[in-house]
Amino acid sequence: MIFRLDERLLFPNPALAEEDGLLAVGGDLSTERLLLAYRNGIFPWYSEDEPILWFSPHERFVLYPDELIISKSMRKVLTSGQIKITFNQCFSEVIAACAKAPRTGQNGTWITAEMREAYIALHKKGYAHSVEVWMQDELAGGLYGVAVGKVFCGESMFSRVSNASKAALIHLCNSGGYKLIDCQVYTPHLQSMGARMISREEYTAILKEHLL
Repeated sequence: MIFRLDERLLFPNPALAEEDGLLAVGGDLSTERLLLAYRNGIFPWYSEDEPILWFSPHERFVLYPDELIISKSMRKVLTSGQIKITFNQCFSEVIAACAKAPRTGQNGTWITAEMREAYIALHKKGYAHSVEVWMQDELAGGLYGVAVGKVFCGESMFSRVSNASKAALIHLCNSGGYKLIDCQVYTPHLQSMGARMISREEYTAILKEHLL
């Protein structure tokens, strides 16, 4: 059953989500609603021509920082001295670049103008963060997401230079600030870095444990 949200600030039990993870439709992207969603393992994901769709997948694709796998080639990139990595230096530019990045099998982007405004508002209040990778003072790649206590819910990443987004993710894992990185959607390159599937129940337990 797919639930229809109204102006009330609440969500149904995530365990009631459809097989594809779709839980609810409607509502808004206010900071308060987004924080409530993330704290309950729910996130928005929809296209420009759709209403706001809220998902809570039965399995989550996650990366434990202490299980991170760094290839020899990536170690060379990280120690080459050719890149500089920063944190929260240009959130708006990172989310704009993620919105423009081409995705295999996708037409357009799910990071709508409404989405960008909502996450920029989250960033200004200290809940959303970005990692930037620079090469010769140019933004070469990065990622952004939402921090829920010690869990980082990754939203999107981009690379203008090969391996730049991987470097951003490695920096995030090595920052020591998070016990879990929620990657949400399976990709082979994230799996090669140590990401794996866990159940919603396990994910929810981790959220509750590291919420503060």
